[in-house]
Amino acid sequence: MAEGPDRVRLDKWLWAARFFKTRRLAVEAIQGGKVRIGDAAAKPSKDVRAGDRLTITSGQTTWTVDVRGVNEHRRPASEAVLLYEETPESRELRERRAAERRAAPPLGADLPGRPSKRDRRQIEALRGARRNPRRGA
Repeated sequence: MAEGPDRVRLDKWLWAARFFKTRRLAVEAIQGGKVRIGDAAAKPSKDVRAGDRLTITSGQTTWTVDVRGVNEHRRPASEAVLLYEETPESRELRERRAAERRAAPPLGADLPGRPSKRDRRQIEALRGARRNPRRGA
């Protein structure tokens, strides 16, 4: 029986490990500096091997994972989690930030009653700046 590859392109690995829904989204994240191999910036065509440490940022979530295996094909989620192991520090930080986001009041919760048109525009401007910090500047 033929054994799988010992290395695979970074964009394919991120897609196969189910960090991104499509390879295109993985490529955009890599090009946007959201994925690092070790402490170095990466390119979509960079080879990933077992033992590499990746830092992946998607939205407000950041994972630090050690690559345990490679696969060029997207398989079920139960198999995808076998491709990596998240570091304990990363898991703790990610869970703590998620709990903080759940506990934080939503934007505009401090306003009395229904927001006016002006209030709604300000809330939307804040939400947009929070989602895309470069856009507001």
